[in-house]
Amino acid sequence: MSVCHFPESFLWGAATASYQIEGSPLADGAGPSIWHRFSHTPGTTANGDTGDVACDHYRRWREDVAMMRELGLKAYRFSISWPRVLPEGKGAVNPAGLDFYERLVDALLEAGIQPMVTLYHWDLPGALQDLGGWANREIVNWFGDYAQVVAHRLGDRVPLWTTLNEPWVFTIIGYVLGEHAPGMKDLWAGLKAMHHALLAHGEAVARLRTLLPSAGQIGIVFNLSPNHPASDSEEDKAAAERVQTMNNAAFVEPVLKGRYPALAERVLGYAWPPVHSGDMERIAQPIDFVGVNYYSRGIIKHTEYGYLRARGVANEGAQYTEMGWEVYPDGLYEILQWVHSQAPHLSLYVTENGAAFRDEVHDGWVADTQRREYLHQHFLRAHRAIQSGVPLKGYFIWSLMDNFEWAHGYTKRFGIVYVDYATQERIWKDSALWYQQVIAQNGVEGC
Repeated sequence: MSVCHFPESFLWGAATASYQIEGSPLADGAGPSIWHRFSHTPGTTANGDTGDVACDHYRRWREDVAMMRELGLKAYRFSISWPRVLPEGKGAVNPAGLDFYERLVDALLEAGIQPMVTLYHWDLPGALQDLGGWANREIVNWFGDYAQVVAHRLGDRVPLWTTLNEPWVFTIIGYVLGEHAPGMKDLWAGLKAMHHALLAHGEAVARLRTLLPSAGQIGIVFNLSPNHPASDSEEDKAAAERVQTMNNAAFVEPVLKGRYPALAERVLGYAWPPVHSGDMERIAQPIDFVGVNYYSRGIIKHTEYGYLRARGVANEGAQYTEMGWEVYPDGLYEILQWVHSQAPHLSLYVTENGAAFRDEVHDGWVADTQRREYLHQHFLRAHRAIQSGVPLKGYFIWSLMDNFEWAHGYTKRFGIVYVDYATQERIWKDSALWYQQVIAQNGVEGC
């Protein structure tokens, strides 16, 4: 079987997020984030787990960068902790927080690894949540100011910037469903948060443009999944269209086309947030790329309940991950094609893709064959997308190492490197050694 080679400049990477790996969330002058508060609230996370230690990356970053170098990573996507840099979310800057990220960036560059910075991966400063968080329109300028602070320090060395990670998740799951921080169940607040997050993205893009070198690339990261009707019934088709609109198009179209889908406004009706004059132009600031986080698809059935009157159903006989997500590699090809059709001029990156399986250490080894096969099949779909004309420039697996999986705590393992949380030992899984070979040959078998 021949090797499917990727373009010569293709960026093979891995991704992480600040609260999930760093630990020491209040160290050296940092302020508490909404996730620090949420995880310390009884009943919110599995086993009462918190990110207080996580992977201890805040203290072990040197060995982690050395591990990335040995792995052969071409790029590393990580997020900045907003309350590390601005403990109150605005106002006084914490120099120690910026120093930490500067040391990390310099070490990555010295190791030959391109840094991709995500400005927001869910750890909003708690002080800003006290003022309404993403539901307060003032956050547009707060986020813009924060982006400026970070870009002033790192803009000359970081070539790739993303503003927000998965705005659907932190607005809908955090403000409407209450399963993530800040743990609210308020549809009206959640939809305001959605609109303000997209406005904040546009504000940050405009400010970054004035600070970054001409070669600096700016994008945003969406979690996207194809949504297929559970049957050929008109009701199920309509339900799938509603989910597709609210989960995908309602976030992608404003950024790429300067408009909300008409169906979104009809579905939400009187709960739709106020859109001021000039808002859509601000949201649709020109960007350079779109980051796609893909894990699975939705199979959608009509229901009479819920604001979307739709629910996901299982695919009998399919393989599922420990998260209860169907393994569906064709969905990656489908969603890459869809995003490309929305903005043919933009580059794309797979900014997250991976799977949680039940990993166990035997004789110092983790034989995670399911994860390796999962990644293999998704890499093949990415190659197919490139061959069909999609300008895919890189692929960041989720995740570099096991970490704090939000409300699931430490019960789900996504990493290609196993973390023994008691000792903080890093143990390469079989998938890590395999990925090392993929990077070295810049391709995968299967053509």
